[in-house]
Amino acid sequence: MPDLKTSATVSIVVPFHNEEGNVTELYSRLYAVMEKTGWGYEFIFVDDGSTDLTYKLLKELAVIDQRVSVVRLRRNFGQTAALAAGFAHCKCEYVIAMDGDLQHDPGEIPVFLEKLEEGYEIVSGWRSHRIDNLWLRRIPSRCANWLMAKLSGVNIHDFGTTFKAYRRDLLSQLPLYGEMHRFIPALASWYGASICEVPIQNKNREHGTSHYNLSRTFRVMFDLMTIRFLLRYMSRPLHFFGRLGVINMSAGFGIALWLLMWKVLLGTNVVQQHGLLLIFAAILILVGLQLVALGLLGDLQVWQYFNPSARKPYSVSEVVEVEALGRPDIERAEIRRMAAEG
Repeated sequence: MPDLKTSATVSIVVPFHNEEGNVTELYSRLYAVMEKTGWGYEFIFVDDGSTDLTYKLLKELAVIDQRVSVVRLRRNFGQTAALAAGFAHCKCEYVIAMDGDLQHDPGEIPVFLEKLEEGYEIVSGWRSHRIDNLWLRRIPSRCANWLMAKLSGVNIHDFGTTFKAYRRDLLSQLPLYGEMHRFIPALASWYGASICEVPIQNKNREHGTSHYNLSRTFRVMFDLMTIRFLLRYMSRPLHFFGRLGVINMSAGFGIALWLLMWKVLLGTNVVQQHGLLLIFAAILILVGLQLVALGLLGDLQVWQYFNPSARKPYSVSEVVEVEALGRPDIERAEIRRMAAEG
């Protein structure tokens, strides 16, 4: 069989964690769908620290089909890290990510590809009719998705599903950590990416047990706060911390001024009668100063990020060429080098 990886146009990235009962079936379905599409393709299967036979089965698939690449992580790093590892090994223009538990239907992949061909940079799946547990899955998910859409400004209904399609050049610009794979559309919107949704089926898990629990909801909420901050203040952190600092300092100086007037006009012993309030004013002022300083440090980090440190600890005013002295070319080159460095 000829090597197809160099001509592949679609990378299918699937993270697995203890999914030995689903590996072979998912591969068979993916293979059947992709062969019908006529697209060149590759499969990137990531074993996220499985303790069952998942890696063994994936490795066997890689032996029989050279379009299968297997990335094995040393331990269970989580879904976002597994997806990031898979994305790093993609070689194709388009990338489709999906779960390895058979809850995503490979037969819907052509719909994602059609939308990418229309020019969209991200195509997100939307589980419009969910069949999960009402109280443990659907209601928390609906609340979280509504909040994500409001805070990120990206009007999609389902941030949580892994079933999405991307252009690979866009993925290379996005940082992935924590539970950030859910927020790729929000992060990409900061870069001006075009995003659309397509309805997908929500199937029951056929084999194995779900890795979802309510603790993930809290992790997602913290990541949502991070996303909100990144989208609004990534390039101007002083606007966030400086605003809080000014509010604190204004409140502190206001209280201090009020106490001063109370002391001057009425002769009140401020320390005895309003000692705690005086301490509170001083704390507000100090916290405000610290927040402003933190914002300035953040702006300094942003400046260093956007201006790579390829600088030298000096500034050259002028370089005098010595070619007119008639020395050999080697000596002239050495003198020019010494002049530029010194």
